[in-house]
Amino acid sequence: QVQLEESGGGLVLAGGSLRLSCTASRGSLSNYGLAWFRQAPGKEREFVATVSCTGVSTDYADSVKGRFTISRDNAKNTLYRQMNNLKAEEKAVYYCAAGGDASRYHTYEYWGQGTQVTVSS
Repeated sequence: QVQLEESGGGLVLAGGSLRLSCTASRGSLSNYGLAWFRQAPGKEREFVATVSCTGVSTDYADSVKGRFTISRDNAKNTLYRQMNNLKAEEKAVYYCAAGGDASRYHTYEYWGQGTQVTVSS
């Protein structure tokens, strides 16, 4: 059983940066592929990025390529996402997830509670 907790959300101006973290308070993340998703008000949950167990392989939604970076530190049991040049339309609740298949959110077994990111234009 894995319990995930996100942190690092908040308010940022458009064009600004935020770094989100996701830590497992229970269980080990080292054997799981990990991902970030987001959900804006009134919209479906959307894939953002994923990273393999070792951290070598990553994949991103086209909308965030070149601006977001996903990484992990298995020794610290933590997943990260650096978000640069944020856009107002990227205001959403951001979730980390473990134990699923790439971008398919319905396959993920474990989810964090979400952290709000608000981008002010």
